[in-house]
Amino acid sequence: MIRLPGEIAKDLCDSHLKPGRRDFLRVGGAGMLGMSLNNILAVQDASAASTLSSRPGWGKAKSVIMIYLQGGPSHLDLWDPKPDAPDTVRSIFKPINTKVDGCQYTEMLPKLAKVNDKFTTIRSMSYTPNGLFNHTAAIYQIMTGYTTDKVSPSGQLEPPSPKDFPNFGSNIVRLKPTDEPMLPFVVMPRPLQESNVINKGGTAGFLGKAYDPYYLFPDGDDMNMKKMDSLRVDDLQLRPDVFSLRLQRRAKLRNALNQQMPIIDKAVESYNLDEYYDKALNLIVSGRARDAFNIEAETEKTRDMYGRNTFGQSCLLARRLVEAGTKVVEVIWPKVANSSNHSWDHHVGLPKRMKDESAPMLDSGLSALFQDLDDRGMLDETLVVAIGEFGRSPEKGVSTSGNGNSADGRDHWPYCYTAVVGGAGVKRGYVHGKSDKTGSAPVEDPVHPTEILATIYHGMAIDPQTIVYNHLNQPRELVKGEYVERLFA
Repeated sequence: MIRLPGEIAKDLCDSHLKPGRRDFLRVGGAGMLGMSLNNILAVQDASAASTLSSRPGWGKAKSVIMIYLQGGPSHLDLWDPKPDAPDTVRSIFKPINTKVDGCQYTEMLPKLAKVNDKFTTIRSMSYTPNGLFNHTAAIYQIMTGYTTDKVSPSGQLEPPSPKDFPNFGSNIVRLKPTDEPMLPFVVMPRPLQESNVINKGGTAGFLGKAYDPYYLFPDGDDMNMKKMDSLRVDDLQLRPDVFSLRLQRRAKLRNALNQQMPIIDKAVESYNLDEYYDKALNLIVSGRARDAFNIEAETEKTRDMYGRNTFGQSCLLARRLVEAGTKVVEVIWPKVANSSNHSWDHHVGLPKRMKDESAPMLDSGLSALFQDLDDRGMLDETLVVAIGEFGRSPEKGVSTSGNGNSADGRDHWPYCYTAVVGGAGVKRGYVHGKSDKTGSAPVEDPVHPTEILATIYHGMAIDPQTIVYNHLNQPRELVKGEYVERLFA
């Protein structure tokens, strides 16, 4: 029996973590029925597959792009028009036909209406707000799959904490580590935020900083629509403390293997471990990473198609990143949740703000992403999710969350809203669920936000019920929700 020396998790930057297979490795003839190294690794890989592996959509996704519409878009004014509803409910925007028979959007989404045969429109997103009527708590739920214990009357939370549940992207890159010399998880172009609560739900939480995403937040105000033009290769820097600890840990592991396990060196010599190690060390200077951030390599036509604004260029960069090997990309709507000017938080002046600011950016950026991924043959292996933390109230001018609203504004509404899911085996041209006559509640097939996360995990060949250990070493499921099988073909 051969063991790696050292106290379990001693060299981790987060010592509370449970040991994983990278923390220790035992190989011997007395145990494991004489299994060789390759047998052990094969068994580990096989055990990762659950009974879900034969279900539709399992493992179809190699990467995930989350388009997070921070602020809560109005489903009635975008995806789910109700032209026969009363004036107090009906959008001022006209309904238009789409590529999918019987499915109408509003005139605010003419480009998405032409490509919605490439994805599924879910019109029955719904949950009961238990401290989730305001942005921060609702954001935390959709990003982690859990609600928080500490919610103020306003719905805002405490700042991010090492005790938080991990962002779903952190769970994915921990359970499905990348074998590419590429950043595994990237968040851009700004953090999750409501008022002064910044990035709650956007960290690795109790998994530890080693699984935090790379935060690509270009300098400049949110209203600077050309922020992504300022990207430079120099921006590609991991936090020195985290990266150095990772490298130290990897070095210790490799050195111990080299010193104590010559038989394993011989067994895996054909795999050229030194080459892979060197690729990891050279991540920040790898040509692949450097090239992925070079948006200027795209044609002017492609950049125009996505939209010459922060959101559109972020969607384009998301495509470039997954093309280069990144597993998870989160594109956060480039405006603070509860703010004016380009935000989705349309309490006041919804018609003008929707028409002149937010809707055109969404329409160009998201439609281009689906079209571009499909044209490149990438959509079959890339799961794309576009969702907000909730929708907007069917009745205009009323208060549902304690906020003030103008006669043409809509308040927060978690009881019914719309999301878009496409790629990686998800049905094309499908409308899942149905809302009632005023868009107030689902009447068919309600979908909870945690079920969206479960569906993402399922697509990445991760059982949503996989157990992780929190900061107190208590077992917790990745998410308490079932994947939505009917979304998959």
